Amino acid sequence: MASHKQILLKVILLGSSGVGKTSLMNQYVNKMFSSQYKATIGADFLTKEIIVDDHLVTLQIWDTAGQERFSSLVAGFYRGADSCILVFDVTQPESFKKLDSLRDEFLIEASPRDPENFPFIVLGNKIDLENRQVKATRAQAWCQSKKNILYFETSAKEDINIHQAFQTIACNALKQEAKVEISSDISETITLRDRQEPTPSRGCNC
Repeated sequence: MASHKQILLKVILLGSSGVGKTSLMNQYVNKMFSSQYKATIGADFLTKEIIVDDHLVTLQIWDTAGQERFSSLVAGFYRGADSCILVFDVTQPESFKKLDSLRDEFLIEASPRDPENFPFIVLGNKIDLENRQVKATRAQAWCQSKKNILYFETSAKEDINIHQAFQTIACNALKQEAKVEISSDISETITLRDRQEPTPSRGCNC
């Protein structure tokens, strides 16, 4: 049996209150859905182990409160995040408009090493409902304007596209981690060479 390198990835779920972040997490991790709404206070998390490219990946999925009064408390959980899932409700245009400020706030508070290429995805949730207000084309256009963030239309109730979305964010986070590690290795190599093998000055006969 092949051995797997184990990796922990911290995933943050962000979105306005009531967009279905908790339901998405519970459906993905526990295959459960409840129609009873209960607002998240502060933050909570669940873990799920998956295999990605022969790596055993533990996803630590953080469900954050969407209410404004918890914003300062929630921001403290962004540090150390490897990826972020932005969620809006396709029946609530205001929740879609909030994505800009949520993304900007996350990048400020999380301070990722490479903010330009940080792994985000966007979920347009509750597509099982009939009173849709935000078209897919509108959401896709916004994602393209933010360096082509990937977009998924989901339903926590019907379990639509949830596995694919989380699998994708895990893959993207792993790719980004690999890029950062390679960059760090190169920097360390250069530093060591500068210390141990100084380049001769021009004109030296060494």
